[in-house]
Amino acid sequence: MLGDLTAQVNGDAALVRRGRFVDVTFLVGIGQESWLVSVDHGRIEAVTKGPFVMPRWTFALRAGVDDWRKFWAAEPEPGFHDLFALIRHKRLTAEGDLHTFMSNLFYFKGVLGSLRGRVG
Repeated sequence: MLGDLTAQVNGDAALVRRGRFVDVTFLVGIGQESWLVSVDHGRIEAVTKGPFVMPRWTFALRAGVDDWRKFWAAEPEPGFHDLFALIRHKRLTAEGDLHTFMSNLFYFKGVLGSLRGRVG
């Protein structure tokens, strides 16, 4: 599901500039699947699909398949339009060291929002 993430993010100069101080590997859980996303100075360096034996990540964002599909819809319905709306409605969990996530919240919203209308 995250196959287009590298091209979408790295092709957006404004988003890369917004994340220029971000160097992190984070996990995106989509139902039973896990994806590690490595970021280097705002550019997506790698998107790796699990399963993993002992993955290293700083923070993880986990939600069900249907919840992510609704979030990535071209026009998401209320409650699925924002990462914090998903958290508020207990559809997304954020775990681990959330300092990088919270300090660069607009960047991560842009990264995950860049797949809107592209995931089926």
